[in-house]
Amino acid sequence: MTLLEILRQALATFRAHKMRTFLTMFGIVWGIASVILLVGLGRGFSADQKKHMETLGKDLVIVWGGRTSTQVGGRAAGREIQLNVDDAQLIREECYSVKNVSPELRRNIPEVSQFNSASRGVVGMWPSYQDFRSLILSEGRLITEDDERDARRVAVLGFAANRQLFPGQPSIGATMLIKSVPYTVVGVLAEKKQNSNYDGPDNDYIFAPYSAVARDFPPPEKTGAGITRGWLDDIVFEVADPEAHDDAVLQVRRTLGRAHHFDPLDKDAVFVWDTMEGAKLLDKIFGVVTIFFGCVAIVTLCLGGIGVMNIMLVSVTERTREIGTRKALGATKRDILGQFFAESAMLTVASGILGLSFGMGTCWALKAVPLPDFVPHPIISTISIVASILTLSLITVTAGMYPAQRAAEMTPVESLRHE
Repeated sequence: MTLLEILRQALATFRAHKMRTFLTMFGIVWGIASVILLVGLGRGFSADQKKHMETLGKDLVIVWGGRTSTQVGGRAAGREIQLNVDDAQLIREECYSVKNVSPELRRNIPEVSQFNSASRGVVGMWPSYQDFRSLILSEGRLITEDDERDARRVAVLGFAANRQLFPGQPSIGATMLIKSVPYTVVGVLAEKKQNSNYDGPDNDYIFAPYSAVARDFPPPEKTGAGITRGWLDDIVFEVADPEAHDDAVLQVRRTLGRAHHFDPLDKDAVFVWDTMEGAKLLDKIFGVVTIFFGCVAIVTLCLGGIGVMNIMLVSVTERTREIGTRKALGATKRDILGQFFAESAMLTVASGILGLSFGMGTCWALKAVPLPDFVPHPIISTISIVASILTLSLITVTAGMYPAQRAAEMTPVESLRHE
């Protein structure tokens, strides 16, 4: 019996049982598509979270002052560590593992424009801050080194701050009063879709040179509370090499420990928030979620394979007399085996191709259309395609071979007696 005859007979069988064939194929199609879609969504969630983390800053580390928990050099534990602008200067000069650094002085003070008033946070920082904190300009310009050096009264408005202070009005070049001090607006930031922050979204803030904010709006000095001239809310820096960020953080701890006389390994002396550690944790979480999605999809695909085996066993039972007649006319075990295995293989292979096409086509279609912020664009995974093909191959062999072997083992006499 030639291959062409086997295929022709298999197609005739499928046409005779259209609904059964469709439902059997649907299980495989849905299983293959599920693997690609669910793994794609898992990878999409991971990529989406990375993208949102990058809106906070690139390879960013934030340092706050804390309270010592160990004794060092005869100094008692429990001392409060307050960061100041000299610490930021020291990190910039001595820590070679740090690419960029900036102090942050945050003041919640009232602002007034000729159109509206607000009470938004003002951030005093160095110009390098704008790059590694991913502040993207919409119009105007950013703060420059000349602005910082000369302590110019210029400001860059966050998207929401600009919308409140200058509703529907041009703001570049306009003058606004920050706690009765005139500042010129030189830039407006693009709207930032930010799902992570450490003191509120950047859209809400007004950014100005550190030197100007420290001069015009210094926090009230409280020597007993550690608030003295040069006091900072925190220091932010960008790591030069993300692969060695732990070494960079330790280098900063050692520099600050020497300046403030605390043990660099004292985790309570200064608090550190490392966005890279957060990104690694998210990677692990979404990696596990993706694996779980993939396992669920593979199980769905295997259930489709069980459906193929079940249908083929039913087909063998229904065609017992046909098998006996063919054997009586001279068909060999190999002919019967080849016929039923070919039918099973055609079902699974055709279903697999349709499933791959549907799954990949859906992923490409979802990439091309705008989706809500909470729904990621799926990313087609080569691993999911390979896993699907390998699982499909296993299903083809196991789901087809057993029913085919059972049909081939039937004797002509017993087959012809079957009712």
